[in-house]
Amino acid sequence: MTLKCGIIGLPNIGKSTIFNCISNAKAQVANFPFSTIKPNVGIISVPDKRLTKLAILVATTKIIPATIEIIDIAGLVKGASNGEGLGNKFLSNILETDAIIHVLRCFDNDKITHVNGYINPIQDKKIVDHELQMKDLETIKSRILKIKKQTKHIVNKKVELQLEVLLKYEEILKNGKSARTIKFYEEDKSKIAKDLNLLTIKPIIYVCNIDEHTTIKNNKYIKAVNKVIEREKSELLVIDAKIESEIAEFETYEERLFFLNELGLKESGISRLIRAAYRLLSLETFFTVGKKEIRSWPFLKGSTALQCAGIIHSDFKKGFIRVEVIKYIDFITLGSENICKESGKIYVEGKNYIVQDGDIMHFRFNV
Repeated sequence: MTLKCGIIGLPNIGKSTIFNCISNAKAQVANFPFSTIKPNVGIISVPDKRLTKLAILVATTKIIPATIEIIDIAGLVKGASNGEGLGNKFLSNILETDAIIHVLRCFDNDKITHVNGYINPIQDKKIVDHELQMKDLETIKSRILKIKKQTKHIVNKKVELQLEVLLKYEEILKNGKSARTIKFYEEDKSKIAKDLNLLTIKPIIYVCNIDEHTTIKNNKYIKAVNKVIEREKSELLVIDAKIESEIAEFETYEERLFFLNELGLKESGISRLIRAAYRLLSLETFFTVGKKEIRSWPFLKGSTALQCAGIIHSDFKKGFIRVEVIKYIDFITLGSENICKESGKIYVEGKNYIVQDGDIMHFRFNV
């Protein structure tokens, strides 16, 4: 299971540089708008220190991490919802993602031009928000018109619920708010909202791109962004794309670690961003552990054992009998599967068991 996270923002704010740092695919980085015409796609390994600890205990060198898909989408411009620039194409690329990383430029540099001629991340955010909201409003109005035509002489509970959801979204979008600002807790309405696949309903994280001459504390732009997104309850990360690109140049893990130590950092900003994207997608991890390999498997939070069995292979799901579960902390503390068994720390669960982050799982099946 690979979910997609799209990197968006205005042109020339550091999107492609950040993408290059987290992906083996090298997007073009240029000092002019629309250097990325087709969305660049990278399959990204998710950093997880638990994998290394498990591999040491079972003495295997083969480690397969969980992955997510990151898409570098070319910069939006004012008027994109009306087809300005390559607007419609860019908006359709965002539509195909499951979550959004919105990069904002939070540094001054006369050598790197800004599409608007000045640095104002709040204004940049407003431009992007507006274009996405206008596209969603277009979608909502079209759905409302279609439903009213189809149900001119028919009224039922399902239609009433659909119209209620659509009209609520229409109201907030007209007021310059994104769809994610409201939640439908009733199951029926929640499903209708999800099926709309609106651009502004997608979960979002903001990344402030700074330069080596500024810090978080003295950066006026970051303070302004923080204040604006407080109302959205969204996460904010600060990354120096230039330093991250220097870290990415090192060939080995040891070299990167040494460089990070020199900078007084425990880990790279890119590692934090990848894990944040993983959380944004509502993903958690279960493990399969053996002498041949240690593997982490991403699953949607709240998934059952049966659903997770299907992530590994359809036969696991089809012939599911039971699953044997060891908690990660028990395995690490006790040191082996055998000792966990002797200590009563292996739990036998059925298909409806809600899998927890860090579970080590051994599926029993028969096809």
